[in-house]
Amino acid sequence: MAAQTKSLVAFAHVASVERSIKFYADLGFKVANTVVPHGHSAPVWAWLESEKANLMLGLADGPIDSAQQAILFYLYFYNIAQTHAALTDLGHSPGEIKFPFYMPGGECRLEDPDGYVLMLAQSQAAIRLHGDVYHSAVPRSGPA
Repeated sequence: MAAQTKSLVAFAHVASVERSIKFYADLGFKVANTVVPHGHSAPVWAWLESEKANLMLGLADGPIDSAQQAILFYLYFYNIAQTHAALTDLGHSPGEIKFPFYMPGGECRLEDPDGYVLMLAQSQAAIRLHGDVYHSAVPRSGPA
């Protein structure tokens, strides 16, 4: 019998756990736990939560090379246009909202302080629950 995975949580090595906590707070994450070892003034590890999303952050042993980040994190939102506007208002620079065939609700790209690529996407569940709210707020480019 195959093993049954209960959940999967990403663990990102970062240059500054405190800086990353502040960045991910703008995406709705709250700190659930941190570790500040004796003799340190800042956390070296953190567990972040936002609804069904969890993320672990750990202090990297060496420099972070953003060109070597070979992973994408998909974060799902109820309204991509509202999320894009809120992040822009907070001083972040999310990319243009695009509507590829695999993400009809729309998605945009945002990089975290360590160069990890975050794909911010409109949840398909939101479409079913709330209707097509994003298309009324975002001009759609390309074929419908």
